Amino acid sequence: MKIFFTAEYSPEELEPLYELGEVVLDGWATGLPKMPEEELMEKTRDADILIVSYDDVTRKVIENASKLKLIACTRATPVNVDMKAAKERGIPVIYTPGRNSDTTAEFTIGLMLAIARNIPMAHKALKEGKYTNLNDQKKETKAGLTVDMIWDMETTAPYMVFKGTQLKGKTLGIVGYGSIGKRVGKIARAFGMALLIYDPFQCQIDIEEIGITKAESLESLMSNADFVTCHMKITSETKGIINKKMISLMKPTAYFINCSRGAVLDESALIEALREKRIAGAAIDVYEREPLAINHPYVAELDNVVITPHIGGATNEVLVNHTIQLVSDVKRFLNGERLLYEYRS
Repeated sequence: MKIFFTAEYSPEELEPLYELGEVVLDGWATGLPKMPEEELMEKTRDADILIVSYDDVTRKVIENASKLKLIACTRATPVNVDMKAAKERGIPVIYTPGRNSDTTAEFTIGLMLAIARNIPMAHKALKEGKYTNLNDQKKETKAGLTVDMIWDMETTAPYMVFKGTQLKGKTLGIVGYGSIGKRVGKIARAFGMALLIYDPFQCQIDIEEIGITKAESLESLMSNADFVTCHMKITSETKGIINKKMISLMKPTAYFINCSRGAVLDESALIEALREKRIAGAAIDVYEREPLAINHPYVAELDNVVITPHIGGATNEVLVNHTIQLVSDVKRFLNGERLLYEYRS
């Protein structure tokens, strides 16, 4: 049983896989770039099982691998696997849903704090030498007073320039209440936030409790939330769901957060709203096109947006999670048991 393996992984959790067959590590698993199609075709010609993270498992790859019996992809959705070609060959595809749910939820809250409290902006200003002294001079304290550590209280002081918004007491609108959305909500509740949920595929009785309300419509959520965060997969229904109309409904004091997929958002509409200061700000990890262009307004122009380069799911714990998931399911497959993580498109 040859297992051709190009995924990122946890070495400790991968050990049981070596007992199941001949494991050949290559490509991304060994620190190499994404493997070209022709190379992947050649190297998987006699593979029984193919495990990838980012390599494109195209029809050509699948049809060329005459012994192939199972494909595994360490992604929340196996977008880089030709599901139609796999289905035609009767080859099941396993994936790793939920592998990065906690990681992405934590990152979402981090972005909320960053934009609400202007943390990156303040950090950047200090690194550029703003609001600092030329030397380590000490302020004099007047007789009878205690040393006051405040920097200064002019209108141009950082205390005024970077004054933000606290999360406690605010309403967080969560668009998509699946694995990640629920975790975001749980953390936000610990901050003292109320939750407003939009998810047409979940019943009101499965969502609502004290402090958590299901929105009657997306329009209602966009109008009433102080923070809006998206956690949806891309489907025909969700593509562009946060459009110009929806953004226009947001409060002028509201913030928009996106750690799901760039395609859920009309990016030009958000840029227009940020440019005209019609909303307070945004924090974005995913984009219409990636990587971002150096002259993109998020990079070159706007000062009311926090941007990160699609790293919401980038932690070592994610590798541990998906390695455990795929090794478990490969073992089940070889034992003829029902698969836990078979993807059905």
